[in-house]
Amino acid sequence: MWISAALAVVLVAGGGGFAAWKLDWFSGDGDPVSFGGTPAAGASAPGGSGGGKEAPKPSGDPDVQLETGPRAEFKQTGSLDDGTKIAKTRLTGAKSGFTGDVWVWAPKEYYEPTYAKSAFPVMIALPGGNGFPANYWSDRSLGLQKAISEGVQAGTSLPFVLIMPVLNPDEKNYYDGSDIPGQPKMGTWIAEDVPDFAKANFRTYKSRDGWAFMGSSSGAFVGLKEVLQHPDRFKAVIASGGEIVPDSPLWKGDTKGMDENNPRKLAQKLIDAKGPEVYINFQIGTKEKDRARMEKFQTEFGKGPVKVTIRDIQNGEHNGWHYVRGMKEGSLEWISKVLKGPKSAEG
Repeated sequence: MWISAALAVVLVAGGGGFAAWKLDWFSGDGDPVSFGGTPAAGASAPGGSGGGKEAPKPSGDPDVQLETGPRAEFKQTGSLDDGTKIAKTRLTGAKSGFTGDVWVWAPKEYYEPTYAKSAFPVMIALPGGNGFPANYWSDRSLGLQKAISEGVQAGTSLPFVLIMPVLNPDEKNYYDGSDIPGQPKMGTWIAEDVPDFAKANFRTYKSRDGWAFMGSSSGAFVGLKEVLQHPDRFKAVIASGGEIVPDSPLWKGDTKGMDENNPRKLAQKLIDAKGPEVYINFQIGTKEKDRARMEKFQTEFGKGPVKVTIRDIQNGEHNGWHYVRGMKEGSLEWISKVLKGPKSAEG
């Protein structure tokens, strides 16, 4: 026993591969995680298999869509202090043909028996930069998941399910979240395959009233574009420090394709069609330089069905931590007022 104890001390004190292994072993990272099923009353802790005697009655909302399947296999990549898990899976999009990683997280309310047959709003969170091979919103250190959890407790946020896909297929180029001719269909991946994946694995809303985007930098552009391009599917976006026109070099002068993915053109088209209404909340740090482009967009297109607000983040810079702070200071409450939240079986 003493020899075993001494060996354990030596190994724990060591570094290298074992250090990484022991951290995963103690944290649970790499373990299977289940978000599926309609848990019965008395369900166990978040991410567990659950159990109980009697399932709650359906919420009665015809907009509720239970998991459609097939369910993905998830592996834990992180956990929060409240026991909720961040997990990852590999998705091959049935419509785009693109294969990429997707991270997910569900708030603790998702596992509560009273909400077991209720839909939850989905927020598709998009990163900036290369957006490959990882989505930085899946890193709990940025605080996005915690901000939502704390907002729920404070009554200022809906309990969003987060879906965090890779944004681009490689580190070399930026694809504007669009189907650029001759390139992977990243527009179809974001607008169709990722939402279909969310519906397969989570209880969601059939209508657009439970679907939104948030993103930073290049991810903000894609979220903005998707809401304006598909207002029948998505209702709102929090767009932080992003571009407002497509600028991928892969377009190679394809003016028609760029126009079809240009938020300015799409906003005008929506105004001309007189709806449906979409809600856009720009976030910008006061230490950034791009507020003027957001103001111009608001002045030109913030009318009719296109509802535009701008949130200034005091002393904010172009980074995820400050954008999450802006969400905590008001943007989460803003978006929660325009989307649907889960309905308790208890009424």
